[in-house]
Amino acid sequence: MGAGGDNGAVRKILHIDMDAFYASVEQRDDPSLRGRPVVVAWRGARSVVCAASYEARVFGVRSAMPAMRAERLCPQAVFVPPDFTRYKAVSRQVRDIFHRHTHLVEPLSLDEAYLDVTAPAIPSPSATATAQAIRAQIREETGLTASAGAAPNKFLAKIASDWNKPDGLFVVAPGRIEAFLTPLPVARIPGVGKVMQGRLAELGVDTVGQLREVPRQTLHERFGAFGLRLYERARGIDERPVQPHQPVQSISSEDTFAQDLLLDELEPAIRALAEKTWAATRKTERVGRTVVLKLKTDRFRTITRSHTPDVPPASVAELTAIALALRARVDLPVGTRYRLAGVGLAGFRDRDEIPSQAPLFA
Repeated sequence: MGAGGDNGAVRKILHIDMDAFYASVEQRDDPSLRGRPVVVAWRGARSVVCAASYEARVFGVRSAMPAMRAERLCPQAVFVPPDFTRYKAVSRQVRDIFHRHTHLVEPLSLDEAYLDVTAPAIPSPSATATAQAIRAQIREETGLTASAGAAPNKFLAKIASDWNKPDGLFVVAPGRIEAFLTPLPVARIPGVGKVMQGRLAELGVDTVGQLREVPRQTLHERFGAFGLRLYERARGIDERPVQPHQPVQSISSEDTFAQDLLLDELEPAIRALAEKTWAATRKTERVGRTVVLKLKTDRFRTITRSHTPDVPPASVAELTAIALALRARVDLPVGTRYRLAGVGLAGFRDRDEIPSQAPLFA
C-alpha cells in the first residue's frame, strides 16, 4: 500500500474537519441563531459565501457561492458578517488540543488539519480511539463538533472525514481500502473537477474502480504527471507525510469557462475569483503580498502577470483592482480567447514581518 512510516509500520493518519466551522461559531455564540439557516457572508452584489450552517445547506447553499444566489435559494437565511478574529481564536483552541496528542499536525486552514498519530503522545489503543478522544475534547472545550477520518494515509483520511458529517467518525482500515474506493465517483479524488470528470468519462471512467482498470501508461499519456497521481490514488496510494510547520505560501482560485471568452469579457470572472481568493485568505493568519493573474488560452498556453504593491492588499476591493489592472498587461492578439482564469495571492509572510504603513485588513 506504500503508506509505511520510516520504520516500515503502517501510518495512522487522521483528518479532522470542524463542522460548518464559521457558522457553528456564530450559532454557539448567539443562541437565537441555533436551528436556523445561517450564512456567513458580507452583503453585496459581488460577495461570496464564507460558510453555511447545515440548516442552510439543505437549501443548496454552499461555501464560495455568490451571496446573492444563496439569498435566492434560502430567502429565510440569516446573513452574518464574518468575524475572523473570533474564528482564529477558536482555531487556536482546537490546534492546542491536537498538539496534546501529537506534534505531527499539518493545518490546512483554520478548520481542518492532518494528524499523524502512529506514535501518539497520549497512549492510545488505536487511531480510532485517539480520534474519539480529540473529538470529545473539542466538544467539551469549545462547544463545537468535528468530524474525523482515520486511515493509513492523507488521501484516504480526507475522504473518510467527510463520510459521516456532521459530528461523525469513519475509519478506512488497511484491509478495506480497495473495497472502500471501488464504488466511489472519481470526483472524490482531489483535483478531479468537472472538466477532468468529462475527460475521464471519455475513457469510460466514472468510478474509482473503473479508473483502476486504465493502464498507467494511458493515464500518463493523457494527463501527464496528474495521470500518474490518478493511477496511485485509484489504488489508495499516497506517500505524502504529515508536515507540521508548513506556512502558507500562496492561495488562488481558478475557473474553467463553459465557453472561451475574449480578454475584455473576463471582468466578471476576475471579480468573482478575487472574492473567492480573498475569502480563502481569511483562513490563514499570514498576509499575502503579491497579486497573481493567471490565464489559459483556448490553445492551452498559460500566461501569468503579477504585481507586488508596497503595502499588501487590505481588502477584496484592492485585490480585485490589482487583478483587473494586471489584465491590461496581457499583450496577446485582440482576438485571443481564454478558457481559464485564476486570481491568487502569493508571497505570504507573517504579520509581524509586514510594514505597518496601512491597516492589514479593511
